[in-house]
Amino acid sequence: MTRYSAGVLLFRRTPEFEVLIAHMGGPFWSRKDTAAWSIPKGEYDPETEDAAAAARREFTEELGLPVPDGEWIALGEVAYGSGRARKEVSAWAIEADLDPTLITPGTFEMEWPPRSGRLASFPEVDRAAWFSPEAARDRLIAAQRAFLDRLTELAVQ
Repeated sequence: MTRYSAGVLLFRRTPEFEVLIAHMGGPFWSRKDTAAWSIPKGEYDPETEDAAAAARREFTEELGLPVPDGEWIALGEVAYGSGRARKEVSAWAIEADLDPTLITPGTFEMEWPPRSGRLASFPEVDRAAWFSPEAARDRLIAAQRAFLDRLTELAVQ
């Protein structure tokens, strides 16, 4: 079964080219930096929601801020995983500025500690920051690096 996600990758030129990515929240990611960041994104059902609408909704859910105004630049799709764990992610880029200190992330619940029977609440993301593409590369989960590559190619043209 394929799961679908959609997200928005902000970029700015101040004057350096930078991208905004978010560190994933929750206990599994708290002590990790490499491959522990993501574009603001989330799951949707393609039978009931358009991917761009889902990207907008998920950006707001994850960061607690609306998607800034700007032109939506399609970055295409990336598929990863296999079998039941297969995921297809669609992404768009928008040139805009956003103050990451203003984020108020949404939360999710999970059993924690494992097999304890207790539910704990965690932030969807615990921080967001602007990085150069080079600095963002190692931080992003591997499958999402293709979006960074595509955006960098488009921005140079």
